[in-house]
Amino acid sequence: MGKGKLAKFADVAKNPLVVECPYWQLQQEGFALKGKWHSDFFGNENPIVLELGCGRGEYTLGLARRFPDRNFIGVDIKGSRLWHGAQEALGTGMKNVGFLRTNIECIDGMFAENEVSELWLTFSDPQMKKASKRLTSTFFMERYRRFLVDGGLINVKTDSNFLATYTKYMVERNSLPLLACTFDLYGEPNADPSLTEIRTYYEGMWLERGIPIKYLKFALPHEGTLTEPDVEIPVDGYRSYNHEVVSTKKTGK
Repeated sequence: MGKGKLAKFADVAKNPLVVECPYWQLQQEGFALKGKWHSDFFGNENPIVLELGCGRGEYTLGLARRFPDRNFIGVDIKGSRLWHGAQEALGTGMKNVGFLRTNIECIDGMFAENEVSELWLTFSDPQMKKASKRLTSTFFMERYRRFLVDGGLINVKTDSNFLATYTKYMVERNSLPLLACTFDLYGEPNADPSLTEIRTYYEGMWLERGIPIKYLKFALPHEGTLTEPDVEIPVDGYRSYNHEVVSTKKTGK
């Protein structure tokens, strides 16, 4: 039988690789590590890479092993999920990994200007009903600009055709540099091994169901006004973890 939630929360609370900052604390006290992740947490000046919505942390750990000269932080609000990656990182003595338990909506309060070099958005909820909730929306792009370096990289892996299509339209609408785009990553003959050899738990589930994995990579300059794309996009026609189709609408924006 797996470890219970309360026991996992206790482990997370005492794990030195995990930082917790609930919204109320951020509002009342601020965040002590903002601008100090390099010096006070990692103890080096290596580039910092975030995975937003890291779940069990498989991708955060996989990237950290593949790129030891970079620092990786997995971000999630679910302590019982984040526990898996945090315990493994601690148990194996990984030095370039950390985890941040907080709401992604306030992520710009956790990092200072130019403190982060790159973002990974792995299998995010596509939020087909409301664009501002999508992690690839211009609403979030403006937040990312507050802590990403100028031209910082954003990687998106998703099972959702809706989210991939929306993201591509958003990138094109705002003339952001699109560095990679495929709607069938595992069908690419020369795919980067870091994209196919590291898999999340749910990525494996989608592949077993025959759902193609989509991948986009683009840069986010600091300058320029961002505008939401005004297009109708077919909604995903299947039920998947944490983002079930509950509307009878055929398209969304």
